[in-house]
Amino acid sequence: MKTDKKFDSVKMMREIRDKINTDIIRMSLEEILDYIKNGRKDFEKIISAIKH
Repeated sequence: MKTDKKFDSVKMMREIRDKINTDIIRMSLEEILDYIKNGRKDFEKIISAIKH
């Protein structure tokens, strides 16, 4: 049974995971942690802007 989806969450998750893997493949542990922290800050800014 195949349905016509407007949004495919599994496909989106895989694309995001692949992008992150490509971004961090040659980073040290400290660089990866900074990458995650900066991503979180950016996400929080977006969420904050939406709430206001």
